[in-house]
Amino acid sequence: MTQTRLDVLAIGDAIVDVFATADDAFLDAQKLPKGSMRLIDSAEATRLYGLMGQARETSGGSAANTMAGVSALGGRAAFVGQVADDQLGEIFAHDIRALGVEFQTPAWRGDEPTGRCLILVTPDGQRTMNTCPGASHHLHVSALDEEQIRSAAILYLEAYLWVPDTPRAAMERAIEVAHEAGRKVALTLSDIACIARRRDSFLAVIGAGAIDMLFANENEILALAGTTDFDAAVEALQDKVPLLIVTCSERGALAVEHGRRIHVPAAWVEKVVDTTGAGDLFAAGFLAGQAQGRSVEHSLRMGSAAAGEIISHFGARPLSDLKALMP
Repeated sequence: MTQTRLDVLAIGDAIVDVFATADDAFLDAQKLPKGSMRLIDSAEATRLYGLMGQARETSGGSAANTMAGVSALGGRAAFVGQVADDQLGEIFAHDIRALGVEFQTPAWRGDEPTGRCLILVTPDGQRTMNTCPGASHHLHVSALDEEQIRSAAILYLEAYLWVPDTPRAAMERAIEVAHEAGRKVALTLSDIACIARRRDSFLAVIGAGAIDMLFANENEILALAGTTDFDAAVEALQDKVPLLIVTCSERGALAVEHGRRIHVPAAWVEKVVDTTGAGDLFAAGFLAGQAQGRSVEHSLRMGSAAAGEIISHFGARPLSDLKALMP
């Protein structure tokens, strides 16, 4: 493998997160299942935002959060995602660059605004997400910088963008470019809603050997495997990817590398405040470990430590020095 300029390049939704606290009664009144993620249009985003309590805005998006974490851990990170030529687009670009993440995707000049996610956090730390993708789902293959893809040791793909046709085509081309350059490709399944809509497509790309690292949580791996038995789900997928990584909430995380299972416990936290971004930062820690040449077990522990920091406060971007928390 030739020398790389970047450790990880991610492709995903460019989203601005809007956080507000809410109780179970509010979720019930709005018919929002706790802990769910749904896609909404601009009109519904405006309606729900008007009903939310005091809110805080911050740049987000699953893969973008992961790249923020990689950068915080000293890694060389880059992000590809589509914003619109509007104020939120400028905020997103400024925020992610300020975190040390390379971002050079040209702004889209269509009629959709920059995407946003309205996140309602209940007292038990669960988050209910309402995402208006906006411009993010208009990422076109022409927006890719193929030399940038070739320069990254790992290409990290977010399943939220695998559902719509246009960004999926961009991701498929990115996979080709990465593999032609001898790079590794990682995919995070993101949410069971994504799997429900594109399960056959995910199974096809995994079965074709295009994915070198697959990230999932318990619900996602069960949905992808089409079973309710966790061990059976792991067994069904572990031979299809060189490295399978599954997060199991308070029970820690599991990796299977060429048939060998490795488990690490969850990092201890005094109080779970907000689970938003836990999986994103777990992936950041793991990817950073792999980019540093760490073992799979050590990378799992790095992911666990990063996830533990995130769930101890509101928001999906680290507030503490992640490097100081690493094992």
